Amino acid sequence: MDLLSLEQFAGCLNETFAARMQGMDAPFVLVDAQPLPHRGRDAARAPFSLMFRNGSPLLFPQQTYRMQHPRLGELDIFLVPVARDREGFLYQAVFN
Repeated sequence: MDLLSLEQFAGCLNETFAARMQGMDAPFVLVDAQPLPHRGRDAARAPFSLMFRNGSPLLFPQQTYRMQHPRLGELDIFLVPVARDREGFLYQAVFN
């Protein structure tokens, strides 16, 4: 299994990832992709953070979601709700 990288997600900004849950697809839009400080030289990949927005009024719990994207395919991504704004809830995924 190849490790996911920031570069793979950077080209997907403002695109929708569909999370399948309870028989329906919940859309999560990738709104930010940023590198994180790199503290070790022998890490398998440079750490990075992704921020997704979901416009549902329901807060989805912190957990791993099976997400589908047209170019990246199926991915399991652990999302943590971190904020709420006028457009919905924001969820962060950290890869280190």
